[in-house]
Amino acid sequence: MASLTIDNLHKSYGATKVLKGINIEIEDGGFLVLVGPSGCGKSTLLNTIAGLEEITEGDIRIGGTSVAGLHPSKRDIAMVFQSYALYPNMTVAQNISFGMEIRKIDKPTREAAIKRVADVLQIEELLKRKPSQLSGGQRQRVAMGRALVRDPQVFLFDEPLSNLDAKLRVDMRTEIKRLHQRMGTTIVYVTHDQIEALTLATKIAVLKAGELQQFGTPDEIYNDPINMFVAEFMGSPSMNLLDCDVTNEDGLMLRLAGGQYPDVVLPAPDCDGLARYVGQTVKLGVRPEALTDPEGANRSTDRIVEAMCYIDVVEPAGSDTFAVAKIGAFEAIARLRADAQITPGELTPLAFNMSKAVFFDPATQQRIR
Repeated sequence: MASLTIDNLHKSYGATKVLKGINIEIEDGGFLVLVGPSGCGKSTLLNTIAGLEEITEGDIRIGGTSVAGLHPSKRDIAMVFQSYALYPNMTVAQNISFGMEIRKIDKPTREAAIKRVADVLQIEELLKRKPSQLSGGQRQRVAMGRALVRDPQVFLFDEPLSNLDAKLRVDMRTEIKRLHQRMGTTIVYVTHDQIEALTLATKIAVLKAGELQQFGTPDEIYNDPINMFVAEFMGSPSMNLLDCDVTNEDGLMLRLAGGQYPDVVLPAPDCDGLARYVGQTVKLGVRPEALTDPEGANRSTDRIVEAMCYIDVVEPAGSDTFAVAKIGAFEAIARLRADAQITPGELTPLAFNMSKAVFFDPATQQRIR
């Protein structure tokens, strides 16, 4: 295991800049998730860490030692790819131990390593099978076993669950989390699935168009987004972003003009930067769980404000009920209790948890603090 430092990393293909000054540091035993939309540069960044891509500028350090320019075989890393890349004519045990055979490691050591990773991944009964006899989840475990047997300083995962169905993804996500807790390994994990990012990571790096948008803990990324892109990208359903006018009426107020629907007027929470926007329009950000039925609101805060909102669509979802509501003239997703009494086509009181509200400048898309 080792820490990983990425220092002012740039990667270009000719005149095309793919990575633009990335700075990330993850501690020994940390779980770093690189997340972002397709084409944002996350897989390219992973490949530069692995040594599969040369960097244009900057440095990469593993355990404090620069690996820039080192061949992948010299970096003491192991990689699990999106495709399982198993040898079809070999058994599971042979697939796991093949790399050790190439390195001429003796048979007793190989067998001990196979037994160790098979026990960790709970695949002992699969060791004599061929890949064609395995399910998708079992194949992914074997691919992970092939990496684990190396006992490297850093593990690299490149969208390892993207080929699995929804339930298996959740199961394997739990297995990877359990594996990290058990072994304390340093992991860098690429995904476009922000739920995977939030559940697995100790630190998340959100990328967009080759630029690092925000780097922090899952709680910081989710509850304290630095800009509108991070606010919308992280979370499912995503954060509601609503235009509101900042007024000063015996204190700062937020007015969401309704047009054919009732205006919604909310007291502004403590935010020193909002005072600069009196008479202007800002973006109010509120997560669906902070917009709910009054009975389901978090009463541990004194910042709960109720307002009448028009309910357009109601979507029961088992443990929750989601509603598409008109907040002023804008649509927002509210997350309600499963048994909330709510009817589409009616005005209904909704509770805003203003202690969770955040604000953005609509021109710069940056957070107002």
